[in-house]
Amino acid sequence: MKLTQIIEHCKPANILGNADIEIGKLEIDSRKVEKNTAFIAMRGTMADGHDYIAKAIESGASAIVCEKLPETLSENVTYLQYDNTEDAVGPLATEFYGNPTKKIKLIGVTGTNGKTTIATTLYNIVRHMGIKAGLCSTVCNYIDGKACPTECTTPDPITLNRLLGEMADAGCKYAFMEVSSHSVAQKRIGGLTFAGGVFTNLTRDHLDYHKTFENYRDAKKGFFDMLPKDAFAVTNADDRNGMVMTQNTRAVVKTYSIRGIADFRAKVLEESFEGMTLKIDDTDVFVQFVGRFNVQNLLAVYGTLRMMGISRQDALVELSAMKPVNGRFETIRSNNGITAIVDYAHTPDALENVLSTINEVMNGKGQCWTVCGAGGNRDKGKRPLMAQEAAKYSDHVIITSDNPRFENPQEIINDMLAGLTEEDMKKTISIVDRREAIRTACMMARPGDAVLVAGKGHEDYQIIQGIKHHFDDHEVIREAFGIA
Repeated sequence: MKLTQIIEHCKPANILGNADIEIGKLEIDSRKVEKNTAFIAMRGTMADGHDYIAKAIESGASAIVCEKLPETLSENVTYLQYDNTEDAVGPLATEFYGNPTKKIKLIGVTGTNGKTTIATTLYNIVRHMGIKAGLCSTVCNYIDGKACPTECTTPDPITLNRLLGEMADAGCKYAFMEVSSHSVAQKRIGGLTFAGGVFTNLTRDHLDYHKTFENYRDAKKGFFDMLPKDAFAVTNADDRNGMVMTQNTRAVVKTYSIRGIADFRAKVLEESFEGMTLKIDDTDVFVQFVGRFNVQNLLAVYGTLRMMGISRQDALVELSAMKPVNGRFETIRSNNGITAIVDYAHTPDALENVLSTINEVMNGKGQCWTVCGAGGNRDKGKRPLMAQEAAKYSDHVIITSDNPRFENPQEIINDMLAGLTEEDMKKTISIVDRREAIRTACMMARPGDAVLVAGKGHEDYQIIQGIKHHFDDHEVIREAFGIA
């Protein structure tokens, strides 16, 4: 594609060199630059792409997109200067990949908890109905049925537009995307047109990056602010920030609730570890999901389906056919009647939701064992809060490692234990080795008990000193239960 075409709707402040050149690739990583690449120098939190301009040119870059021109300009290289390359990269990538969101209907899901369940369930339902669709999620990206492994919740703008372009080329009618607060703050979704947005809830998370809860909230709200007037916004009326999210949006706003008046409502009639019977808009339906937090997730799915034009009857039938997402309140039964639950809960609120559900289902029969930890090099403030929630709702707690990354696992555990009272400590032990911690809980539990293994969910790895090691909570539980 000609460089002139790529910059047609995102004009640079300054152009040095020939803009009528052929560009075969956009890149923000200098290590991936090759001949005919336009290298975009981004100022990141860890590194500044401007420091790698010379390396990009040496690797064959024919165009450089930057904020500050290098002191020495190379011949036969075109320089495009923008006030902010973070603002420019999204629109440039969108143009380069043929504006994919003009060809498919993109629906974004944002909030602290529930994004993966909602986006994945929508994707599964649409495909179950025979409609081609794509998915961008924490667990995995999909182009219709083709899996594309993911490294983060929302990819960088170039990867994202390439992925959406491949979805459009594959004939996908819809794409469902988890929209993280980082992706909004870092303009990763810039240039994309969304047909709809969904808000789940907002609790403490990612304060290591956003610094304050207000910044975190405003990043989420920024997603709804950018929705066009012909889009829809489905928001959680039970969350105190639900209406804050949509107060400045141009989109058509619809609400969902399990407690009050809303456009889409639900009530729990019966629940067990096998699923729940719900009343959704005056119709009884059995779903294979567990927990009141999942009632809200399913209501969000239902509301979104209705806004997509799917009938009430079809939406309810599809909801009843769906199974929980990998690593989200997944149950594993031992041969002697112990129920293990694997869940991604890695915030205080998520842990409270899952444990409250377990206690409601058990209704005083049996004891609850909780195995949990906290990630390294992340928000330290939530560590003692997570331990407090575990102790509040569990009969026994084992604090262990999650993904320690570059931190000392024992120090992370100490931060968690610091939040516990002397009474809490009587039912709490710590085991640094996560495998041993899970095995201990499974071995000590008795028939009728429940064992929650929280924090990693779908992840099949553990990051220790920056190195990924294979580790899957499901495998360890099955091995401990003797059903591997």
